[in-house]
Amino acid sequence: MIQDILPKIYHNEYQDIKPGENDFILVFHKNTVLVRYQDDKLRYPTLAEMSNVTCEYYYLFSIDDYKYFLAFPNFDSSDSNHASVPSGFDDEAPFVALDGYCYENISIFRTAASKHTAFAGITAHHLCNWYETNRFCGRCASKMVPDHKERMLYCPCCRNMVYPRISPAVIVGVINGDKILMSKYAGRAYTKYALIAGFTEIGESVEQTVAREVMEEVGLKVKNIRYYKSQPWAFSGSLLLGYFCELDGSDEITLDTDELAEAGWFSKDEIDLEDDHVSLTREMILKFKNS
Repeated sequence: MIQDILPKIYHNEYQDIKPGENDFILVFHKNTVLVRYQDDKLRYPTLAEMSNVTCEYYYLFSIDDYKYFLAFPNFDSSDSNHASVPSGFDDEAPFVALDGYCYENISIFRTAASKHTAFAGITAHHLCNWYETNRFCGRCASKMVPDHKERMLYCPCCRNMVYPRISPAVIVGVINGDKILMSKYAGRAYTKYALIAGFTEIGESVEQTVAREVMEEVGLKVKNIRYYKSQPWAFSGSLLLGYFCELDGSDEITLDTDELAEAGWFSKDEIDLEDDHVSLTREMILKFKNS
């Protein structure tokens, strides 16, 4: 899966540091990222290449000894000890342009040849969205400021603290004898077969989420719900929790057409998918096919 980058090691411990000349800089504009290609592999600019650009840099994480930072447009602050969160990317044009680099849709992280580069990119985009959407305090509407001891934003007026948002969601493999339920999303760019999925709601366990989502999307009851594996999925800011379960009762599908374009039962011989080494969904489908 996309987070499986061994032998390289991901270090997410926060550090209050500035970038060095050879550190990688992640620049996003809406749902695009600034990259170039070298030997058919993605490369991000370094600080040395950004020397003529005025930016504010936020430390993200390290992979092995390589450090990664976010670049934001520079901003004015009357108090250097309480610099507010940057203003974001509301303009139509990106704030950085570099020779040899171009902006690509973040969907390239699904197919990038270098797995650790793809994982770094999509994780950085998750944090970029968090910084952008928490520019102002949700309690008193004052400007939020970054903490220097941990990855946290706080309000200097009411002391509200905000940490990166991670939303739990389920991926569900419903088994009916020698078949598995597969579906296609409605109204999304991703058009390949997937499994039933959905976010955990307030006040319910993850197992309750599994049963509810299957009932809501295809009108089926399930039993013997069992945990398989988890995955950080920064494309939607989620922590995915994979479960297999068994059909309980009728196999007649009642499709929620707002959520799904189609759904059906597939035998192992009917599954024509290859391992993309990216998603928990694909791994679970192939786990069933090869069992």
